[in-house]
Amino acid sequence: MHANLLIALYAFAGAASSGLVGAVALRILRRRSLTVSLAVVSAVGVVAMLAGTLAVAWAMFLSPHDLKVVTTVVAMAAVVSLATALVLGRRVVSHSRELASAARSFGDGGDFTAPHLPATAELEAVSRELEATSIRLAASRDRERALETSRRELVAWISHDLRTPLAGLRAMAEALEDGVATDPARYLTQMRTEVERLNGMVGDLFELSRIHAGALPLTPARVSLYDLVSDALAGADPLAREHGVRLVGDRVDPVPVEVDGKEMSRVLGNLLVNAIRRTPADGTVAVTAARAAEGVVVSVTDGCGGIPEEDLPRVFDTGWRGTHARTPPAGAGLGLAIVRGIVEAHRGSATVRNIPGGCRFEVTLPTAP
Repeated sequence: MHANLLIALYAFAGAASSGLVGAVALRILRRRSLTVSLAVVSAVGVVAMLAGTLAVAWAMFLSPHDLKVVTTVVAMAAVVSLATALVLGRRVVSHSRELASAARSFGDGGDFTAPHLPATAELEAVSRELEATSIRLAASRDRERALETSRRELVAWISHDLRTPLAGLRAMAEALEDGVATDPARYLTQMRTEVERLNGMVGDLFELSRIHAGALPLTPARVSLYDLVSDALAGADPLAREHGVRLVGDRVDPVPVEVDGKEMSRVLGNLLVNAIRRTPADGTVAVTAARAAEGVVVSVTDGCGGIPEEDLPRVFDTGWRGTHARTPPAGAGLGLAIVRGIVEAHRGSATVRNIPGGCRFEVTLPTAP
């Protein structure tokens, strides 16, 4: 028993010294290729065995003949171990380079394509993560391009819509200043109308900027959806009469919701104004509200004749106004973008779909507890 303990101690001392040297070597070579690290690890295992054997032989526990046999066996194991480490290291390094090349492609703006050759579980996991990241980056680039296009269109349309009333105001002001206005009272009335129109556009821009900045202040309160819809219908009734459109709101359930009443009234008002302006005379705009599996759904149905399928995804984009035939003179393409922003701030969603003869805008809100 005492001899076995001494053998274990001598073998441990020899192997430990080899392990310490290997640890120092790994630290020095930590920035080198993985092949070098694998070769060092393999060499440490073999040298540790050999060092332990030599320590035991030095303590006279092994005969020269036995030492020679053990040394030969260890040497053969060393050759096989180093060869295996080199092959494995080169294989892993090759896969790593392929993965780095594929990652560089989507970093330069392309799409990531995972290497087809089999790799280790860790490299396979990295490849899956890079592929998922590539998909998210592509979606982000698409959104960025869409937003940039939307911003350019918004600037162009707002510039045009501001230039027209400003030119009219300037002409009427010059006419009043020069005393050539035949009906000053009518000029003043028209100027007031144009100023109110400009004020509305600036208000929409300010509201939209707060929505995009995430700084829209909300004061949620428990209210009845029936009251919100009733007030919105009453506010839109004069415009509906002017356009000869009939408003229908007899399918509105008194469902409680927890929303900012002022902002949600703006949502309903924008949807109704949009529907009335796009519905021909003698048409109908219907409002419904009821519980659903996903929450409370408020829908506004018009008789616009439908929206082209390729335009449906852009309806709620900032500045989008569709074809010229569907664009009212006073529209700046901000109303529906404001609708979506306010609804999403309430943790809801806004969608649109075509129905026979028109389209239906739906606003889904969380049910009040």
